[in-house]
Amino acid sequence: MQSAARIRSKLPDVGTTIFTVIGQLAAEHDALNLSQGAPNFEPDARLVENVAAAMRAGHNQYAPMAGIHTLREALAAKFASLHGAHYDPADEVTVTASASEGLYSAISALVHAGDEVIYFEPSFDSYAPIVRLQGATPVAIKLAQPDFRVNWDEVAAAINPRTRMIIVNTPHNPTATIFDEHDIARLQALTRNTDIVILSDEVYEHVVFDGAQHQSMARHRELAERSVIVSSFGKSYHVTGWRVGYCLAPAELMEEIRKVHQFMMFSADTPMQYAFAEALAEPATYLGLGEFYQHKRDLLVDALAGSRFELLPSAGSFFLLARFRAFSSERDSDFVLRLIRDARVATIPLSAFYTDGTDDGLIRLSFSKDDATLLEGARRLCAI
Repeated sequence: MQSAARIRSKLPDVGTTIFTVIGQLAAEHDALNLSQGAPNFEPDARLVENVAAAMRAGHNQYAPMAGIHTLREALAAKFASLHGAHYDPADEVTVTASASEGLYSAISALVHAGDEVIYFEPSFDSYAPIVRLQGATPVAIKLAQPDFRVNWDEVAAAINPRTRMIIVNTPHNPTATIFDEHDIARLQALTRNTDIVILSDEVYEHVVFDGAQHQSMARHRELAERSVIVSSFGKSYHVTGWRVGYCLAPAELMEEIRKVHQFMMFSADTPMQYAFAEALAEPATYLGLGEFYQHKRDLLVDALAGSRFELLPSAGSFFLLARFRAFSSERDSDFVLRLIRDARVATIPLSAFYTDGTDDGLIRLSFSKDDATLLEGARRLCAI
C-alpha cells in the first residue's frame, strides 16, 4: 500500500541499525553471534520466579510514573553505599523503560533547538540521532588512537556558549575503555562555572576489570550536581529483553526529565520492578559482575592467542576490539560479512560506531556469551 501523505523524514540518512542487520545475517548463515551485547545464557532463576510471584500477587497494572517506591529507595541506597552519593528517592531517582528511554528522556528534556551536544566517537549509535531530533547539533570528538582516550584539549576547544550537554560513557561501548581520575579532573575543570549538563551512560557500571574502580559521576560531588546518570538492569542481571533502566539526577533536572518520561512510557513494567527491588537487597547479585565477565574476557583472549588478530585491551564492558589489518586490507564492513559467510561468526565493524564511517581495521567482539560459544567462536576465528 502506498501512503497518500507526503513524508518528510526527520532522520533521512538513518536506516536500520547495524545490530539488526548483523543479527539477521547471522541467523541466515547460522553464525555464532558474538556481535550483540546480549547474554545467551539464563538469568538467576530466583529473579524470574520473583517476577512471576509479583504477577501472581496482582502487580500487573501501571506502576507509579517514577517507579515503585521500594525500587527507588533501593537504588538510592545502592548509590549511597557504593559512591557516597545521596539521592532523594522521591525526587531524584526515576525508573525508566530501559536505559535507552532514559537517554531519550534526558536529551529531549534538557536539550533545545540550536544547542550543541558533545559526545565521543566511536559511540553507541543512539546519541547523535536523539540530539538531532531535538533540532540540536551533535558534536562528535574522536577518541584518540591508539588507546581510545578522550583528548580533553579538543573538548575544551569545542565548548562554546551553545554547548548544552556532554555525553560520556564509562565503561565505554564499543572500545572497552574506562574513565580514570585524570578524565574526571579534566571534566570537572571544563564544566566548572558553566550551565553544561553531563549525561553519563553507565550501563556497564559493574563490569569493570583488573581491580579498577568505576568512575561514576555520582562519586564526584561537583560532577554529580550537573549530571544525569543512566543505567540498566538488563545489563546487570542478564535480562536485556526486560527493558527496565533508571536515571538519577538532581531534583531540578529530574523534574524536567519526568515531564518527558510520563508522556513516552508513563511507567516501566511493574512486576519486573518488584523483582529488581528484591534483587538489589542482595548486593552480591551485581557486585560479582566484574569477576564474572573478566573470566569471560580472559577465556576469549586466551582462546584467540593463536589467531592472527591483534587484540586491544578491554578494561570494562562486554566487549573486546580485534584488529585484522595484519592479514587483510578489506573494509571492516566487508570483512565482517566474510566472517559471517565463511567462518559463521558474527561481529560488528567498528566503522558502524562513527558517523563518518572511520575504518581502522577493527571489529568488536562480545564476550557476554556462555563459555562454549566463546570457545567455538574463537576456534572459528583462529582458522581465518
